[in-house]
Amino acid sequence: MARRSEHSQQEIKEMVLKAAETIVVDEGFDKLKVRKIAMEIGYTVGSIYMVFENMADLIMHIKGRTLDDIATQLKVIDKTGTAEQQIILLAKSYLLFACNNFNRWRMIFEHQLKDDEKVPDWYQQKVNQIFEIIEIQFEQLSTSHTEKQSKQAARALWSGVHGICTLSLTGKLDLLGVDNIEDTVVLLVENFITGWKQS
Repeated sequence: MARRSEHSQQEIKEMVLKAAETIVVDEGFDKLKVRKIAMEIGYTVGSIYMVFENMADLIMHIKGRTLDDIATQLKVIDKTGTAEQQIILLAKSYLLFACNNFNRWRMIFEHQLKDDEKVPDWYQQKVNQIFEIIEIQFEQLSTSHTEKQSKQAARALWSGVHGICTLSLTGKLDLLGVDNIEDTVVLLVENFITGWKQS
């Protein structure tokens, strides 16, 4: 068992987050238990609760790191091309992240706050950061729509892209006879944008 004096609270926090992420990646969100994390890092459960308020707080921080990684991946796509091409690349990039990081990606949506719990402002900012990447491209698609309409359209499209990812990665898209998930995502984006431009 490690001694508290060996690491600062910030170092313990980072150790906890890394261990928790490893458990989620290797075994799935349902296997994430505070005692398991404590054993992995060589500290007590009490030490974990010195750096996180409770398990819900820890989970929100893990999800926040995943959102950061999604945003980073979306930001590094090729910046050349039209807004429509950019949105297609963003959708493909999101799909790629979900495929390559399935358990981390799924955890964002599997874990739900209780009715009396509020989404922390810092976490909502991370969610908004991802939407803003898509919204910027939508604003360039049409000059006949308001900023609010562009934001709504971007979020509506992204809900559809996310839905296809969810159905595919959980094996449910196969029931519909869909062979290629990437082609399906591109088809959705292209048709949505065509309709958006004409509306």
